[in-house]
Amino acid sequence: IGEVAKMLGENPSTLRYYDKEGLLPFVERSSGGIRVFSDADLSWLELISCLKKTGMPIKRIKKFIDLCVEGDSKIPERLAIIKEQREDVLLKINELKEQFEHLDYKTWFYEQAGVKGSTDAVFEMPLEEVPERFRETFSEVRERQNKVSESPVP
Repeated sequence: IGEVAKMLGENPSTLRYYDKEGLLPFVERSSGGIRVFSDADLSWLELISCLKKTGMPIKRIKKFIDLCVEGDSKIPERLAIIKEQREDVLLKINELKEQFEHLDYKTWFYEQAGVKGSTDAVFEMPLEEVPERFRETFSEVRERQNKVSESPVP
Protein backbone atom coordinates (compact mmCIF):
# COMPACT_ATOMS: atom_id res chain seq x y z
CA ILE A 1 0.00 0.00 0.00
CA GLY A 2 2.95 2.30 0.65
CA GLU A 3 4.25 1.93 -2.91
CA VAL A 4 0.85 2.59 -4.44
CA ALA A 5 0.27 5.56 -2.15
CA LYS A 6 3.61 7.01 -3.22
CA MET A 7 2.76 6.52 -6.91
CA LEU A 8 -0.52 8.39 -6.42
CA GLY A 9 0.89 11.11 -4.16
CA GLU A 10 -1.34 9.97 -1.31
CA ASN A 11 -0.69 8.86 2.23
CA PRO A 12 -0.97 5.13 2.93
CA SER A 13 -3.49 6.01 5.65
CA THR A 14 -5.68 7.63 2.98
CA LEU A 15 -5.77 4.40 0.96
CA ARG A 16 -6.49 2.39 4.10
CA TYR A 17 -9.35 4.78 4.85
CA TYR A 18 -10.71 4.36 1.31
CA ASP A 19 -10.57 0.59 1.79
CA LYS A 20 -12.31 0.82 5.18
CA GLU A 21 -15.07 2.96 3.62
CA GLY A 22 -15.66 0.37 0.89
CA LEU A 23 -14.16 2.34 -1.99
CA LEU A 24 -11.75 -0.44 -2.98
CA PRO A 25 -13.93 -3.54 -3.41
CA PHE A 26 -11.94 -4.47 -6.51
CA VAL A 27 -8.55 -4.76 -4.75
CA GLU A 28 -7.45 -8.36 -4.23
CA ARG A 29 -5.64 -9.58 -1.15
CA SER A 30 -2.88 -12.12 -0.86
CA SER A 31 -3.28 -15.21 1.30
CA GLY A 32 -1.58 -13.19 4.06
CA GLY A 33 -4.18 -10.42 3.77
CA ILE A 34 -1.90 -7.93 2.01
CA ARG A 35 -3.55 -5.75 -0.63
CA VAL A 36 -2.36 -6.58 -4.13
CA PHE A 37 -2.95 -3.73 -6.57
CA SER A 38 -3.26 -4.28 -10.31
CA ASP A 39 -2.84 -1.66 -13.04
CA ALA A 40 -6.64 -1.48 -13.27
CA ASP A 41 -6.79 -0.80 -9.52
CA LEU A 42 -4.45 2.15 -10.01
CA SER A 43 -6.89 3.60 -12.54
CA TRP A 44 -9.70 3.23 -10.01
CA LEU A 45 -7.59 4.87 -7.33
CA GLU A 46 -6.75 7.76 -9.65
CA LEU A 47 -10.47 8.27 -10.29
CA ILE A 48 -11.28 8.11 -6.57
CA SER A 49 -8.50 10.61 -5.87
CA CYS A 50 -9.81 12.90 -8.61
CA LEU A 51 -13.37 12.77 -7.29
CA LYS A 52 -12.17 13.43 -3.74
CA LYS A 53 -10.04 16.39 -4.85
CA THR A 54 -13.06 17.90 -6.61
CA GLY A 55 -14.87 17.88 -3.29
CA MET A 56 -17.09 14.85 -3.77
CA PRO A 57 -18.00 13.37 -0.36
CA ILE A 58 -16.80 9.84 0.41
CA LYS A 59 -20.39 8.55 0.61
CA ARG A 60 -21.06 9.85 -2.91
CA ILE A 61 -17.85 8.28 -4.20
CA LYS A 62 -18.93 5.01 -2.57
CA LYS A 63 -22.30 5.25 -4.35
CA PHE A 64 -20.48 5.81 -7.66
CA ILE A 65 -18.14 2.85 -7.06
CA ASP A 66 -21.09 0.63 -6.13
CA LEU A 67 -22.86 1.61 -9.36
CA CYS A 68 -19.71 0.79 -11.32
CA VAL A 69 -19.47 -2.62 -9.67
CA GLU A 70 -23.12 -3.27 -10.56
CA GLY A 71 -22.22 -3.02 -14.24
CA ASP A 72 -23.30 -1.34 -17.43
CA SER A 73 -26.96 -1.26 -16.47
CA LYS A 74 -26.03 1.59 -14.11
CA ILE A 75 -24.31 3.78 -16.72
CA PRO A 76 -27.09 6.44 -16.64
CA GLU A 77 -26.79 6.79 -12.86
CA ARG A 78 -22.99 6.91 -13.05
CA LEU A 79 -23.16 9.56 -15.76
CA ALA A 80 -25.57 11.63 -13.66
CA ILE A 81 -23.16 11.59 -10.71
CA ILE A 82 -20.23 12.63 -12.90
CA LYS A 83 -22.24 15.40 -14.57
CA GLU A 84 -23.41 16.71 -11.19
CA GLN A 85 -19.85 16.76 -9.87
CA ARG A 86 -18.66 18.44 -13.04
CA GLU A 87 -21.21 21.22 -12.49
CA ASP A 88 -20.10 21.58 -8.87
CA VAL A 89 -16.49 21.92 -10.01
CA LEU A 90 -17.45 24.49 -12.63
CA LEU A 91 -19.16 26.59 -9.94
CA LYS A 92 -16.05 26.35 -7.76
CA ILE A 93 -13.84 27.36 -10.68
CA ASN A 94 -15.98 30.43 -11.31
CA GLU A 95 -15.91 31.35 -7.61
CA LEU A 96 -12.14 30.94 -7.54
CA LYS A 97 -11.79 33.11 -10.65
CA GLU A 98 -13.72 35.87 -8.90
CA GLN A 99 -11.53 35.54 -5.81
CA PHE A 100 -8.41 35.55 -7.96
CA GLU A 101 -9.53 38.73 -9.71
CA HIS A 102 -10.03 40.34 -6.30
CA LEU A 103 -6.54 39.27 -5.22
CA ASP A 104 -5.16 40.53 -8.53
CA TYR A 105 -6.73 43.93 -7.87
CA LYS A 106 -5.43 44.02 -4.30
CA THR A 107 -1.94 43.11 -5.53
CA TRP A 108 -1.99 46.06 -7.93
CA PHE A 109 -3.47 48.33 -5.25
CA TYR A 110 -0.82 47.55 -2.64
CA GLU A 111 1.99 47.74 -5.19
CA GLN A 112 0.76 51.26 -5.98
CA ALA A 113 0.41 52.09 -2.27
CA GLY A 114 4.00 50.94 -1.73
CA VAL A 115 5.26 53.17 -4.53
CA LYS A 116 3.14 56.17 -3.52
CA GLY A 117 3.65 55.75 0.22
CA SER A 118 0.00 55.35 1.28
CA THR A 119 -3.36 53.90 0.34
CA ASP A 120 -4.85 57.39 0.33
CA ALA A 121 -2.44 58.38 -2.43
CA VAL A 122 -3.69 55.50 -4.55
CA PHE A 123 -7.29 56.67 -4.18
CA GLU A 124 -6.23 60.11 -5.36
CA MET A 125 -4.99 58.67 -8.66
CA PRO A 126 -6.87 59.78 -11.78
CA LEU A 127 -8.99 56.97 -13.15
CA GLU A 128 -7.04 57.07 -16.44
CA GLU A 129 -3.90 55.90 -14.58
CA VAL A 130 -5.69 52.82 -13.25
CA PRO A 131 -5.36 49.75 -15.49
CA GLU A 132 -8.59 49.32 -17.42
CA ARG A 133 -9.33 45.88 -15.93
CA PHE A 134 -9.35 47.41 -12.42
CA ARG A 135 -11.20 50.65 -13.10
CA GLU A 136 -14.68 49.46 -12.17
CA THR A 137 -13.52 47.86 -8.93
CA PHE A 138 -11.30 50.86 -8.15
CA SER A 139 -14.18 53.29 -8.67
CA GLU A 140 -16.49 51.26 -6.42
CA VAL A 141 -13.91 50.94 -3.67
CA ARG A 142 -12.93 54.62 -3.89
CA GLU A 143 -16.60 55.60 -3.63
CA ARG A 144 -17.07 53.44 -0.54
CA GLN A 145 -13.82 54.81 0.90
CA ASN A 146 -15.04 58.35 0.42
CA LYS A 147 -18.26 57.53 2.32
CA VAL A 148 -16.41 56.06 5.28
CA SER A 149 -13.09 57.88 5.21
CA GLU A 150 -12.54 57.39 8.95
CA SER A 151 -11.97 53.63 8.70
CA PRO A 152 -8.90 52.12 7.05
CA VAL A 153 -9.18 50.14 3.84
CA PRO A 154 -8.24 46.48 4.19
